[in-house]
Amino acid sequence: MNNSNKPLLGVLLILGACLLLATHDGLSKQLTQFYPVLVIIWARYLAQTVLMAGLFAPRMGRRVVRTKRPGLQLFRGLSQVGISILFISGLRYIPLAEATAVIFLTPLLVTIASAMLGETVSRSQWLAVGCGLLGVMIIVRPGGALFTPAILLPFGAAVCFTLYQLLTRRLAGTEHPVTSNFLSSLVGTLVTSALVLLEWRTPTLADAALMAALGAMAMTGHLLLTNAFRFASAAMLAPFTYAQIIFAGVVGLILFSHAPDAGAMLGMAIIIASGFAVACVQSRRVSD
Repeated sequence: MNNSNKPLLGVLLILGACLLLATHDGLSKQLTQFYPVLVIIWARYLAQTVLMAGLFAPRMGRRVVRTKRPGLQLFRGLSQVGISILFISGLRYIPLAEATAVIFLTPLLVTIASAMLGETVSRSQWLAVGCGLLGVMIIVRPGGALFTPAILLPFGAAVCFTLYQLLTRRLAGTEHPVTSNFLSSLVGTLVTSALVLLEWRTPTLADAALMAALGAMAMTGHLLLTNAFRFASAAMLAPFTYAQIIFAGVVGLILFSHAPDAGAMLGMAIIIASGFAVACVQSRRVSD
């Protein structure tokens, strides 16, 4: 049986990645109560870079850093740094599940960006975009507790994530996935190393180990995501990525005793349904 005939394995890898990334975000939120965001992100990127170098450099040699498109790799890495800083900063003020739902506007924002770049966008896709934005408004609810400037932080992270995904598409045809992931991690390490001294706070040994674990979770999560697409199509797997919103709700309940209210759950459901709709339209186009 070849790789493409193992869709269940692909789904399990995606779900494992979503669980790891939701746990990563929950632990990051917990650490923001005690440390500046830059310290947390710097430690995560440093650990991720060291782990990836140790795992892949012996087998791949110079190929782990060899790229035909250094400019795009640099911008991809910077966009990932933007995601990290904005999203984890937002977690100081926004509950985990709600912030995760906002960043999952990314597929809808990719649709908008694709239209701006000249791609054809159908009416059903525009309807899905509108519904997704409505879902965010239901979560935020003008006049509600989340209707503060802080909500712009996860929304800004979603914009950076949109750029990250567009750049990943451009690089997919010429770059090895490990190379792209390693270079993004390396860019993150270098950028945050230049900034972290501005608000340094020395972590305890236990917290330093937890920050290093964040790097291992991020690396493993992204590798699971990358490998999932070896076993099933992107169109099939896309809907399962929304499990991260559900996992974020569970992690938020366990770590912070926070459960989204009925309005937030309705907004999340609308965002998930909108993402499903976009994935279905894209799937039909690929099959045609």
